[in-house]
Amino acid sequence: MRTIKLHDTLTGKVRKLETREPGRVGIYVCGPTVYGRVHIGNARPFVVFSLLKRFLIHEGYAVTLAMNVTDVNDKIYFAASAAGVGSEQLAAEMTAHYFDDTSRLGLGRPDNEPLASETIGSIIDLIQALIDSGHAYAVDGDVYFAVRTYDRYGELSHRRLDDLDQGEGGDGRDRKRDPVDFALWKAQKPDEDTAWQAPWGKGRPGWHIECSAMSEAILGLGFEIHGGGSDLVFPHHENEAAQTGAARGQSLARLWVHNGMVRLAREKMSKSIGNTFLLHAALDRYGRDALIAYFCAGHYRQPIEFDDERLAVAAESVKRFREVARRLNPGPSPEWSAALRSRFFTALADDFNTPTALATAFDWVRRANRERGAVGDHDLREMLGVFALENLLDVQPVEIPAAAQDLLRAREAARGEHDFERADALREQLRQLGFEVRDGAAGPELVPLG
Repeated sequence: MRTIKLHDTLTGKVRKLETREPGRVGIYVCGPTVYGRVHIGNARPFVVFSLLKRFLIHEGYAVTLAMNVTDVNDKIYFAASAAGVGSEQLAAEMTAHYFDDTSRLGLGRPDNEPLASETIGSIIDLIQALIDSGHAYAVDGDVYFAVRTYDRYGELSHRRLDDLDQGEGGDGRDRKRDPVDFALWKAQKPDEDTAWQAPWGKGRPGWHIECSAMSEAILGLGFEIHGGGSDLVFPHHENEAAQTGAARGQSLARLWVHNGMVRLAREKMSKSIGNTFLLHAALDRYGRDALIAYFCAGHYRQPIEFDDERLAVAAESVKRFREVARRLNPGPSPEWSAALRSRFFTALADDFNTPTALATAFDWVRRANRERGAVGDHDLREMLGVFALENLLDVQPVEIPAAAQDLLRAREAARGEHDFERADALREQLRQLGFEVRDGAAGPELVPLG
C-alpha cells in the first residue's frame, strides 16, 4: 500500500492516514439538509468522498463510507410551512429527490445513509451522557451544551471562544447560561408538527448532535476520516468534535477533511442565499461525465467556480478520452505507460490531488496519440476507473464508409501536390459526411464528429 496523506483541518497539516485496524477505513461525510432539491454545491462532497473511497479501495483498503441525511432541522419546518405541507412529507420528498439526483452521478451509493429521524434513540442517549457528565443542562424542555466546560473547544476551527457566534440567532437566548452555548435538544414549538418524547420533554434534536450520534453509531469512535464542506468547520464540526469529546472522553475522528465551496458568480453556492444551480438541472444540461471531469479538475480543498466556460473545458476533456479510445486495444499497456501510471496514483496519494492526476491521464493520451499502432488500454482504464470515467473508453469501433476513405486519399494526394485549396475542399466534404480529419505523427485519421 502507498502512504496516503490528507490535509487535516484540526492540525492544519497534511497528515498520514493511520487506521484503527490494518487495511480498514471509515469515512463519515455530512450530507444535505433536505428542505429543497440538492444543488451542484451539495454534489461536491458527494463526488469528492465517493471518489476518495474508490481510490482507497484501489490501494487495497476496505472502506465504509457513511453519508447522512439531515431530515430534522429548523429549515425543513420553515420550508414545509411555506409550502403548506407537513415537515415529514417535505423531508421524505426531498430525500427521494436527493437519492435520485446523486444516483445519476454513477458513483454508487454510500455504504450507510442514515436519517436523523431514524437515529433519535442514539441522539437522546448521547445527550443524556452529556447531562450526566456536567457538560449539558436542561431548561424549559431545551438542552444546551455548556461550551466552557470543554477546554478543547475551538481547536478545530482555530477560533477564540469569546468571538464565536453559534448562528442560532435569538433562539433560546433567555434560557442559555452563556451566549456561546448551543442547543442539543429543542422543545417543540406550536408551529412544529413533528416531535419526539425525551426525558426533558417533547421536542427534536439540534443539528450538531445528530451527526455525532449517527457517525458513532455506524463507525464507532476514532474513525479515520470525517469529511464535509469547509463551511461546516464552524459551528457544525466544531460542535460535533466537542460533544463527542466531552461525552466519551475520546476523539470522534482521526482526520478532519474539508472540501472547498462551489461558487456561482464568485459567491458560495447556497440554497439560503438563492444562488444555486440544481444538480438534476446540471446533469440534464452538461451530462454526468462532464460534471465528474469538472470536479476532478479542481483540487478538493480549493473553491471552484461553476460556469459554462469551465463545463465546456470539462466536456472537451471527456471528448479527448473518447477519441483516444478508438486507438486502443484491450490488454497490457506499453512500457512508457508505467511511469505515467505511477505518477497518477502518487498524485492521488498526496492529498488526493485530482488535477495533477487528471493532467497525467492527458499526458498518457498525448503519448498514445503519437504511437503508430494501437495501444493497450489497461493502464488508462485503471486510472480513469478511480474517477468513475472508465466508461469513456467503451467506444464502439466506427466503420469508415468507402466514400470517406476515397475522399481522404484524394485529400492526401492534393496535399502532396501542394494543392491546399483542393485539400481544404475535400476536408469540408468529409465533414459533410460526418468525419473530421486529424493529422498526427501516424498520418491522417478520420474521427466521427460529435
